[in-house]
Amino acid sequence: MPIKKIIAFGSAKGGVGKSSITASLALSLSKHKKIGILDADVYGPNQNILFNLDTKNEIVDKQIIPITKKGIKIISMGNIMNYEDAAIWRGPMLSGAIKKLVHDTKWGELDYLLIDMPPGTGDVYLTIFNELSIDKFILITTPNILAISDLQKTITMLKKLNIKIYGYISNNIFNVEDQNSSKLISDNINHLGTYKFDKNLHDFNLDYNSEITEEISKRILSDT
Repeated sequence: MPIKKIIAFGSAKGGVGKSSITASLALSLSKHKKIGILDADVYGPNQNILFNLDTKNEIVDKQIIPITKKGIKIISMGNIMNYEDAAIWRGPMLSGAIKKLVHDTKWGELDYLLIDMPPGTGDVYLTIFNELSIDKFILITTPNILAISDLQKTITMLKKLNIKIYGYISNNIFNVEDQNSSKLISDNINHLGTYKFDKNLHDFNLDYNSEITEEISKRILSDT
């Protein structure tokens, strides 16, 4: 695939803002680079919802054509399956679906492919890491002891698999005192920034670009 860099966003904990932060950074990066998003959360895809994508992907010469929105090429199981359907798959079927999204998608040339990872540390992670060379992994967390605890499991997995951890983003949408995220510093993991509550981000305004999103995207662009 003619893709220059691949960045994955994830955490073992669900509901910490992986999808919205991935999408926000994609919008910011797309001002300067060619960007694609792979929504790897097969069981609970969100990128199709965040970008208001309500059409099915075209298949041309057995290749899946990404849907383009705001200049970003997007692949989400939400545009392949019917909206109300649930993917009830065992591990091998799940891995097969991920492989199909990875290898049968006609991305064209991309500067960055951003991967919105699902919660957990299971089959999707192993399949993605086996099929793609990840340049950076960005951790997403909230300042909650449960989220931090689950995040440590992600960190352990990434280190065992020799995946480069670029840093972590704290999604402090409730603007509470953050006494937990600092525990990551002991693992020498860079803090890339903290999101505070912002109604435009909460409503996912596609035309809005927050200051923190700009700061993080500039940092990513400068480290190439």
